[in-house]
Amino acid sequence: MELGPVHHVSINCADVDAAAPFYTDVLGMKQLDRPDFGFNGRWLQTPGGGEVHLIEVPDWVPPKGQHWAFKVTDIDATVVELREAGVRVKDPVPLPGTTARQTFFFDPAGNMIELNQPA
Repeated sequence: MELGPVHHVSINCADVDAAAPFYTDVLGMKQLDRPDFGFNGRWLQTPGGGEVHLIEVPDWVPPKGQHWAFKVTDIDATVVELREAGVRVKDPVPLPGTTARQTFFFDPAGNMIELNQPA
């Protein structure tokens, strides 16, 4: 078996209408056409070509520790941009034993997102 790159991640949100502008306006994703599945959601495309599918799940509570990550080439510049947009982002830290660095922040629905600058 040979798997290709990840096509999309599905992210649950209690209120997709409240979360979607964060992904488009702050993170720069583009909204894609989405079939009518009978429940609220958005399909979004990252600048890198991957997809994020927001799915509305009423009364949903984000699990602790679960997260997904974006690879970035300049973590410091990305953190500055996010902070200028009003996002609370932790200071980047090195991954133990490497020169790679990471940081974390949350979307409006409470989903944890990582930024990862590989070694």
